[in-house]
Amino acid sequence: MDLRLLNYFVAVYEERNATKAAARCYVSQPSLSNALRQLEDELGTKLFERGSKGMTSTDEADHLYPRARRLLDESRDLSAMFREERKGRTFVVGTFQDLSPSRMCAALEKLHLAYPDLNFRMVDHEAISDARITLDVLKREDELFLPLWEEDYALCVRKDHPFAGRKLITPEDLNGQRFIECPPCEAHQQTIGILAESVYRMDIFARADHKTQVMHLVQAGIGISFLPTGLLEISSELTTVPFDGPRMFRSVGLCYPAGRSRSPLMEKIVKVFEE
Repeated sequence: MDLRLLNYFVAVYEERNATKAAARCYVSQPSLSNALRQLEDELGTKLFERGSKGMTSTDEADHLYPRARRLLDESRDLSAMFREERKGRTFVVGTFQDLSPSRMCAALEKLHLAYPDLNFRMVDHEAISDARITLDVLKREDELFLPLWEEDYALCVRKDHPFAGRKLITPEDLNGQRFIECPPCEAHQQTIGILAESVYRMDIFARADHKTQVMHLVQAGIGISFLPTGLLEISSELTTVPFDGPRMFRSVGLCYPAGRSRSPLMEKIVKVFEE
């Protein structure tokens, strides 16, 4: 599909006015109207109702808009990526949230010291990138994983919680405690599994998608939870308590393309971390 047509469509959808959309795209209004008709013919559906008060989107246009917007944004990201590559060596790295700030900074500093002229572009770990610093469990099928560091999980409570200052917490102590769960977390599932083998039960009082959100809920006094020690670097409100159970940890590393898709720059970056 011609991205130019999608660009005109997005302009009309956002402006709701063909004249304004044409001016925004630096084309004449007849050219823009012809492009819209071409797009409608290609899709086999009507996208706008044209009236005296402007352009009204159809249900099909409402369905198309977010997808067109995403395609155009990704296209611009790709163009910018290669423009930057021509200007100089650029490393586009996706990073997972909720990782240890000090460990992340150390990894980036190691690359900077090895290649002082390397330009960094930081994006979300799900965005298009040369490589990703993320968890081993999030490695894709077409990626290799190079371990960088491990983060232990620790039982975290507010400093005014009854557990604070205890020398050891046992599974029995967790019975009936309000617990904040992060469903994707293996450590949380392991803890719940340990208790499931006994007569003890925690009260799953709240849930969150990310560890930072879990930390906020614990700091708010809503419950207790297991958090990676690296994340606790940004919290002065919480304290850890030793837990009588198996070691729980997560592995963080560099996920990068396997095989021929690796660029010469990527090969050098991998070598730095391997050393």
